[in-house]
Amino acid sequence: MSLAPRVVIVHRTTEYEELVAHHGTHGQAAFFLSSRGRTIEEVAERHHRTRRALTAVASAIPLTWRQSRVERADLDRFLFAPEDVVVVVGQDGLVANVAKYLAGQPVVGIDSDPGRNPGVLVRHRPTDAARLLPAAGATATGVDELTMVEAVADDTQRLLALNEIYLGAAGHQTARYRLGLEDDGDSRHSGGSQGRRGSGNDRGVVEVQASSGVLVGTGTGATGWIRSVWEGRGGPLPLPRPTEDRLVWFVREAWPSPATGTSQVAGLLSATSRLTLTVESERLIAFGDGMEGDSLELTWGQSVRVGVCGRRLRLVG
Repeated sequence: MSLAPRVVIVHRTTEYEELVAHHGTHGQAAFFLSSRGRTIEEVAERHHRTRRALTAVASAIPLTWRQSRVERADLDRFLFAPEDVVVVVGQDGLVANVAKYLAGQPVVGIDSDPGRNPGVLVRHRPTDAARLLPAAGATATGVDELTMVEAVADDTQRLLALNEIYLGAAGHQTARYRLGLEDDGDSRHSGGSQGRRGSGNDRGVVEVQASSGVLVGTGTGATGWIRSVWEGRGGPLPLPRPTEDRLVWFVREAWPSPATGTSQVAGLLSATSRLTLTVESERLIAFGDGMEGDSLELTWGQSVRVGVCGRRLRLVG
């Protein structure tokens, strides 16, 4: 007999809970905020909205189903099962945080604070849960297959992300590396004013660079950090759609010098292309979706390949 679906409710500690935990009591937290020109009422009200949303979702779970809860900080220790239906209650970023731990489970995004979140990934209200859960548990129809990005190091370390992967120095200082493009003939790149410094080979041009890091993002990420970089460049490249098997990449603040070039600073990656980065400094890191605490450590001479991930996030539309 197959197991009944399990609903896993993913949430994060609210700002109010963090303040009270840090300062000890509601009153002390209120005093701290008032000394900085804020009131605790607005923070407490957002907390109560989140609690009400969690209660509404829990109440909508069919009686014969199982359920569990996991806080964002515990995601890396939580074991998701194939029959799970994942319900993310919170902000868009929380969906991105959970994406890399899933393997095809349907995800329902519930906006706990409408009006404050863009609603790109948390598309539904708490009252929608009763309608969405049975359909998601039965056939998972009406889902969007969102493209993800992955980085694989030469020592088999692997990192997945829904929005973008950043490669660079810890603290966003100057990173030194060789950048190459494993091109299948369908990728495009955009250069700068500096001539190409590197050597051509059968896997594409390699350029020595010094910059504040490289961003490789998806169509979902094109609504966030990637978009800010894209707009700063004047939008020379067409951004991919969230379900499209294409990525966009940007080098941040590449520095031209006699030893480093700026000819490869932006481009598109098709499903079979890879951006390669070989470390030429003591330590670089790679992290995804802003989670710098969960990063790959890369040392001198190591290489990492970044491209479209074979896994998708199945988001209920």
